[in-house]
Amino acid sequence: MKKFTNNIFLFLFIAAYPIAAVQQNYDPLSLPKNFKAEIVDLTVHEIARQREIPVRVYLPPANTPAPVILFSHGLGGSREGNIYLGEHWSARGYICVFIQHPGSDESVWKDKPKLLRLAAMRKAASLENFMLRVKDVSVVIDKLEEWNKSVDHSFMGRFDLGRIGMSGHSFGAVTTQAVSGEVFQNGKISVTDKRIKAAIAMSPSSSKKENNPKTKFGNVKIPWMLMTGTKDVAVIGDQDVESRLLVFPNLPSGSKYEIVLYNAEHSAFSDRALPGDKEEKNPNHHRVILALSTAFWDAFLKENKSAVEWLNGSSPSSAIEKNDRWQLK
Repeated sequence: MKKFTNNIFLFLFIAAYPIAAVQQNYDPLSLPKNFKAEIVDLTVHEIARQREIPVRVYLPPANTPAPVILFSHGLGGSREGNIYLGEHWSARGYICVFIQHPGSDESVWKDKPKLLRLAAMRKAASLENFMLRVKDVSVVIDKLEEWNKSVDHSFMGRFDLGRIGMSGHSFGAVTTQAVSGEVFQNGKISVTDKRIKAAIAMSPSSSKKENNPKTKFGNVKIPWMLMTGTKDVAVIGDQDVESRLLVFPNLPSGSKYEIVLYNAEHSAFSDRALPGDKEEKNPNHHRVILALSTAFWDAFLKENKSAVEWLNGSSPSSAIEKNDRWQLK
């Protein structure tokens, strides 16, 4: 009888405190032992624009359909950057597709004398390249759909294309915002790709010329996570910390998140130093980025209730430091 009573008590306790129990078991930083992502480099050939788009694909452990995370690099970057993201996200069960954007990638500066590189980079940060990047994202998704159906392709059936996440850093964040809900010219122009279900922008941007930022961001319909730092200023472009922080308050409520990393510079989200760096790297910044981003993907691409509870509860405090600022709405 005593054993029966104890079992009833245990059942009632778990029923009363399910969130605490779930949160205790969920860990966005845990990874399978000895896993190393298989990396496949491919080129997407687009006939309409006569454009060659290099992509790097990180494959997860299981050979079954998996959610997809797209990543767009910053100005002067390539598909080979941000390795720490591709390796971690793929180990967590996502197929990660890192897109390289010709015209605003490493080709802009690589063959230039050092004294001419900054001018070449500034020239590449253009409206024309922005529009090319936006189109690249949709073209790559189109190609994933094609590969997914092709019996002759090694990726046949590998992509769960009902669960696509979009992410990017700097110019890649601008690209991410545009394809996932931001609008332009007072709401008259949208380049949103509705196949994208959630988005993370690292070093987000808002236009200083915009009279009403609520118009740009107020109708974002999918979950967004913004990541920036208290010293997140790039050498190129007119974005400062204030303009990056302007995005979050103008987003509508509902699955919107922001982390502001203390003393984090623009390079905090990459895996290499950038021109203008002054601060010593804080190794915990990458830990925070991986923990929060993984919980976000798990919550909104995998619909993992444990991840939602972790993200919306007190658990993020286990990763962030006391001077970091975390908020949600």
